[in-house]
Amino acid sequence: MFRIGPYQIDSKVILAPMAGVTDRPFRQLCRQLGAGLVVSEMVTSNSELWGTRKSSLRLDHTGEVEPIAVQIAGGDPEMMAEAARLNVVNGAQIIDINMGCPAKKVCKKAAGSALLKDEQLVAEILQAVVAAVDVPVTLKFRTGWSTEERNALRIARIAEDSGISALALHGRTRACAFAGEAEYDTIAAVVQAVSIPVFCNGDIDSARKAKAVLDHTQAAAVMIGRAAQGRPWIFREIEHFLATGNELPEPSLHEVREILSSHLRELYCFYGEFMGPRIARKHASWYLQTVPDSELFRREFNKLETAQAQQDSVQRFFEQLIKKEEKAA
Repeated sequence: MFRIGPYQIDSKVILAPMAGVTDRPFRQLCRQLGAGLVVSEMVTSNSELWGTRKSSLRLDHTGEVEPIAVQIAGGDPEMMAEAARLNVVNGAQIIDINMGCPAKKVCKKAAGSALLKDEQLVAEILQAVVAAVDVPVTLKFRTGWSTEERNALRIARIAEDSGISALALHGRTRACAFAGEAEYDTIAAVVQAVSIPVFCNGDIDSARKAKAVLDHTQAAAVMIGRAAQGRPWIFREIEHFLATGNELPEPSLHEVREILSSHLRELYCFYGEFMGPRIARKHASWYLQTVPDSELFRREFNKLETAQAQQDSVQRFFEQLIKKEEKAA
């Protein structure tokens, strides 16, 4: 497998940090289903904003499996260093720096992938954070600012020289956002250029694709983002395929119902009875986006205001699906 500082990671499949998605309930679920490492949602480096409800929930690591990895974002070296220190005090065992987010509201603040335009500032931030904490620091970044300005190799070398312990590279530029196909050749070149672990991110949506990308890039691991939304079992599928060369069967409707119901219960506990059902709506929608005839159910589900009504609705819908499947068999 591979190491990040003192931590041995026994799986080649990692959950990518995603704002509004990789909250504590989702991270814990993905760990249970085979992810070797999970990374928190992005936490702003402005610690004055940590008193908000949103930030306090993002900083909650109660009951999480170690190592606890927390992603921070910002464009000021001193603030980033202080944010890293405070997160370590709060339980973080790995600090991840975000230089990969393409969102306009993040880039406008000269954070995320906007930083890739200023290599000197990149070096200053990485060095400041590494010097501030005694835990491993990792970096998530993109292949460059635009297709004309790809500088992933230079950023990777700056990162290694700054003491960064591992790199997660999304195979697109900032300008590409999530459009077009991920470019794995750049990731392969970065793997060859540095001696620290490199994780491959972008468009990996199946076990076969994960193996093909690992074979092509020789990366230490794959990092799964959007493909895990509504399919958290993708981690065990990839892990099993890498170990055996055989594909796991799709989870049964009974198991999907159990995973979804359990996930929703954790969301209600974590966010409370008002916000919980609202957050649950997008997750339920992701689970069912590939289920035939689920559009009406999803529309109705999104109107439900209480945890009990949502759970009852899920049970009824899956009962219908299971009966239909049994009839067809």
